[in-house]
Amino acid sequence: MFLNRLTITNFKNISEADIEFSPAMNCLLGNNGMGKSNLLDAIYYLSFCKSFTSLPDSKVVRHGEQFMMLRGCYTRHGIDEELNAGYAVGRRKSFKRKGKEYQRLSDHIGSFPLVTATPHDIELINGTGEDRRRFIDQIIGQSDKVYLSSLIRYNSFLEQRNRMLRDHVADHNLFMAVETPMAIAAEYIAQARRRWTGQFSMLFDRYYKAVAGPQAEEVTLTYATTLEPGREPLTAQFDSARRHDEIVGHTSVGPHRDDLAMTIDTMPLRRIASQGQCKTFVIAMRLAQYDFLASATGLRPLLLLDDIFDKLDASRVERIVEITRGDNFGQIFITDTNRDHLDSIMTANGGDYRLWNVENGRFSLINHNPR
Repeated sequence: MFLNRLTITNFKNISEADIEFSPAMNCLLGNNGMGKSNLLDAIYYLSFCKSFTSLPDSKVVRHGEQFMMLRGCYTRHGIDEELNAGYAVGRRKSFKRKGKEYQRLSDHIGSFPLVTATPHDIELINGTGEDRRRFIDQIIGQSDKVYLSSLIRYNSFLEQRNRMLRDHVADHNLFMAVETPMAIAAEYIAQARRRWTGQFSMLFDRYYKAVAGPQAEEVTLTYATTLEPGREPLTAQFDSARRHDEIVGHTSVGPHRDDLAMTIDTMPLRRIASQGQCKTFVIAMRLAQYDFLASATGLRPLLLLDDIFDKLDASRVERIVEITRGDNFGQIFITDTNRDHLDSIMTANGGDYRLWNVENGRFSLINHNPR
């Protein structure tokens, strides 16, 4: 899959842009705050119907304007397709594929797979379980429609149960009416996450060793859940926890409390790992995510690398570039503040590339090598 052309109107600090991309390597050069990441966010928006910064739609509209529009022209399975996204302040978001508007935005997720690596990925290690669950859900949700619908359904019932807890509802039957479908959705979610962890861990281990080099540490990912086989069913867990949940005002058991345990040389990663080890860890997770999605969807996702090379030694940067040059990877978008850095990446790539200078939301093509 390739993004051939992107047209932007009033998205964040980008007033107008109409850019044609290389099907291989695309590099964006500029100082911080100039709009490099905003361009990547526009690409992300077209895949996920939202910003990767979790901003509401009203906040991605350029300051002083009343609307934003995005248009992406893709080649997917050898067929040209167009996506259009629009939002006007105070109105409903519009999202169209081949001119036809989606009735449910969730139907779009996974059709144009994408992987984003940013400096904020360090929160996968230092952040909360919610950050790691979001990572898992984004990957499985792009490749499994049943998982995505189960997750949406579970979260809807979870809101209902939490509201009942806060309102001190005493009717057991009302709780059962909510908790029973919650448990059904939760079972599918937990099974899918267990399967995913087994497949993903092998990919992750391979990529960590490839980036870290010959002295790579032993690293593991383990799915932690209360829905393990052999444990009491979730409906029983809900029942046992209800008194406690009424006191705290929220649901304390279920897949919304699951986590992903991370270790390095058998020790918790966040406690002992160096900055370089942590950065290698999260980059390996993103590369494994790419590999998993490519296999699960039958499409090569777009790979967005947003200023990820900072604080990595030269040998690890070289290994990452070498990995992404392989046949498993397709179209790549890279941002950086260092021209020498990008030049070395493009030289090492040796194939088709384009390089733009980015300043105050404007994009100027300064170098390209069509092949």
